[in-house]
Amino acid sequence: MSINKPPTSKFEQVRAEQLKYNAQREKGYREQALKLYPWICGRCTREFDRKNLSELTVHHTDHNHDNNPTDGSNWELLCIYCHDEEHTKFENLVRYGSTTATEVKAATYNPFADLKANMAKKK
Repeated sequence: MSINKPPTSKFEQVRAEQLKYNAQREKGYREQALKLYPWICGRCTREFDRKNLSELTVHHTDHNHDNNPTDGSNWELLCIYCHDEEHTKFENLVRYGSTTATEVKAATYNPFADLKANMAKKK
């Protein structure tokens, strides 16, 4: 699809609209976050420069991509790997509940509790 050529199929129209929306949304908060924060991953502390800046992403700490306060309080710069890990942790929390370790109670069932009595009955 050419940049100057209008989209012809329904798919191309929807795709063009989505790309335009994504570019507009990302340009806003991404550019602001890159101006506010140093170009360092907030988790692994990897440093970035203009050559690899595309690997530095803006993570929304409350996972709401429409919550973009201009003070950056909902943003965190993360490398693509740490960003994926953050979203995996969130998905696991939603799917399985809290990841906080809880005390595991000892098993109370004893399969051999009446073994001697049962063996005596069979004799």
